Amino acid sequence: MQKDISKLIIQSFAEIAREKGIERDMLLSILEDVFRSMIRKKYGSDEAFDVILNPDRGDIQMLHIREVVPDDELTNEVTEIGITEAQKLDPDLELFDEFAQEIFIEDFGRRSVMMARQTLAQRIREIEKDNVFEEYSDRIGEIILGDIYQVRQRDVLVNHNGTELILPQKHQIYKDRYRKGDTIRAIVHEVKRENGNLSIIISRTSHVFLERLFENEIPEVFDGIIEIIRTVREPGDRSKVAVVSHDERVDAVGACVGMKGIRIHSIVRELCNENIDVIPFTKDKIEFIKRALQPAKVLSVELDEAGENARVYVPAEQVSKAIGKGGVNIRLASMLTQCEIDVYREIDDYDDYEDDIEISEFSEEFGDEAIETLHKIGCDTARAVLNLSVEELVRRSNGDIDEEKAKMIVNTIKEEFEEDEAN
Repeated sequence: MQKDISKLIIQSFAEIAREKGIERDMLLSILEDVFRSMIRKKYGSDEAFDVILNPDRGDIQMLHIREVVPDDELTNEVTEIGITEAQKLDPDLELFDEFAQEIFIEDFGRRSVMMARQTLAQRIREIEKDNVFEEYSDRIGEIILGDIYQVRQRDVLVNHNGTELILPQKHQIYKDRYRKGDTIRAIVHEVKRENGNLSIIISRTSHVFLERLFENEIPEVFDGIIEIIRTVREPGDRSKVAVVSHDERVDAVGACVGMKGIRIHSIVRELCNENIDVIPFTKDKIEFIKRALQPAKVLSVELDEAGENARVYVPAEQVSKAIGKGGVNIRLASMLTQCEIDVYREIDDYDDYEDDIEISEFSEEFGDEAIETLHKIGCDTARAVLNLSVEELVRRSNGDIDEEKAKMIVNTIKEEFEEDEAN
């Protein structure tokens, strides 16, 4: 019975440990700790006991080692045994000999055996969590390929080699559509523990994901010939990647784009048709700002002494390109260059813009202070104002024009042009 129970316990947990990748020495240590815990619970101490494990054969032997003492000197039954009782068990024993008596698992009772099973299972789960935590902590920033097995309202659960990964809503590209069974690529973004629970967060919106895709698709980037200096994204809409070549024979932008755009297109498809601007990096801040605002053509750049603020002048027809839909282009260019960029349109001859209106003509509606502020931020005409969003007007005016006032200005100008068109 003893051997049957011990084999069942050891073999079952040895098999689980192998499946979970737990080392043999670690398993032995866990088993010994569990059995010593059973001994301490029953006897109060485990000092007078030896636990011998043989996981290959599934054997366990627990020995209770006591010193043989005269019956009238017996003071501690855990560490000592009287001569009379000892000789009943082994007639050859003499005073002060060591007596090793085997104890069996069933001696601890059924409840203790069940507790031992539960403790073993819990310890193995904890070690498995530790191993998973270490493995994925080392893989932060790496691309993984997993299978979606559950789509929930706020996140998506992904199976990666038997481990559950979480793709939260904020790390999802808003254009993505997820279905159970689909394969998904993302980077390991964060590994954390909260109240003993392990969470592995993956991301498709991180700029690191874009960088890893470049490394996967472009050998020159992977080999270090081309270096990615900085990457900025508005996931699903647009991204900008500044690159530089460390080999004068290799064109950084050309290598990234590939023949007929084949390399960059594979990345674009992975990111739900996110537009990617590959920009050659330069230490010349003014030139870098010009390049960062592509596809707009920049006429000139005025940079402050600290190199943190820039006034960029572009042709009137290029303003919308420079700012981008919803301001995305100018925001990304500012992040890429680490410089606050304001775009102004350059007009040499106002006669060329007969359909435009001088902003001063709206002084009655907007007030002189607002007109003066609009002149200061480069909005000399009505169309110059319409080229900016409400948020951009508020930002450029440093609060002199609040959001409500900005909305009124934009709406008034729009109504004026609509009336002109109607007439």
